[in-house]
Amino acid sequence: MTRPFLRFLLPTAVAAALVLSAPFVGQIRSAVRREFPGQYLLILAGAAAIGLAVALAAAVWRISDRKAQRYGAIALAILIAATYSLAMATEFPERNAVERFHFLQYGLITFLFYRAWRPLGDVSILVLPVLAGLIVGSVEEWFQWFIPNRVGEMNDVFLNLVAIVTGLLFSLGVDPPPRLAALAPGSRRRIVRLAIAALLTFAAFFHVVHLGSNVTDDEIGTFTSRFNAERLLALQAGRAATWASAPPPTTLVRLSREDQYLSEGLEHVQARNELWTAGDVRRAWFENRILEKYYAPVLDTPTHAGPGHRWDAVQRLDAEQRAGGPGGFVSEAYPYRLYAWPRLVFWTGVLLLIAAIRVAGRTLSGTDTPQLRAD
Repeated sequence: MTRPFLRFLLPTAVAAALVLSAPFVGQIRSAVRREFPGQYLLILAGAAAIGLAVALAAAVWRISDRKAQRYGAIALAILIAATYSLAMATEFPERNAVERFHFLQYGLITFLFYRAWRPLGDVSILVLPVLAGLIVGSVEEWFQWFIPNRVGEMNDVFLNLVAIVTGLLFSLGVDPPPRLAALAPGSRRRIVRLAIAALLTFAAFFHVVHLGSNVTDDEIGTFTSRFNAERLLALQAGRAATWASAPPPTTLVRLSREDQYLSEGLEHVQARNELWTAGDVRRAWFENRILEKYYAPVLDTPTHAGPGHRWDAVQRLDAEQRAGGPGGFVSEAYPYRLYAWPRLVFWTGVLLLIAAIRVAGRTLSGTDTPQLRAD
């Protein structure tokens, strides 16, 4: 076992723990919310504040020279994190508090990878930790997408990336290198390899989570789904047969594989009910028709979301009579953006980007990078 390998044991272990803890994080938060309903947000904010205070105390303890530059890097990191948090804040305080934990989590991961690569002493120590953090962030969001009641999407990967950048600035403030040398040939190869790995990881995540279909129905209009119309109808028939003898659990099982067909159906149920409550009968009717035509088993089968969701005959007739003519509806039920891009075109673009990275790496290898001094 070589010393360079040992340097990566800790950051790799922490990254793996972050990813694999995803099923349990929701359970822990639910338990805290259940035990301390009135203090839940205060507990979240307090935990984040304690983590930041510990990090700042460690930084102050280590900083003894080049104070202006090092404190400036830490201040810039905090400013970027605060500005992004305020700009992207939602109307849900709990979600805002949870997302701010990303800055602590990915700041720590970035710092650990930075420390592992710091002995290289060249410009690559500014690039490699960012790429490693992006890989971890893509894997975490991909894994969360498979878990019931957890959401993994591209916006969270971008949040992780901002947290990684702030973590790198914090790392430079806490433990800057004496100087940044020109890129060594080995470092150039590391950057190229890790950049390709980061691109492939993000592309695989994007393929699974964000590539979908626009389903067009002459009676209804258009809605987005991870599945095309033919696949939805096949899934509908399959779920109806399977759930007749083995229905899904009526309590949410967090340590399980999420049924994306069921989740999509429940999103349309929620959208339909919200539209009906708001008095938007026409749009509620079309959401109901999506459910009846493509997600019928979700309407009739008890799940963790309720005993069943099919309208009774009176409500259905009332909605149909008040809805007006068919067509022209565009559903907004899907919780995040899906892209109806052909898979072949998408992966062709990815391969072209990989080729461009390799060409840029070879070009960079023939360029003498001037030495940069940090002092």
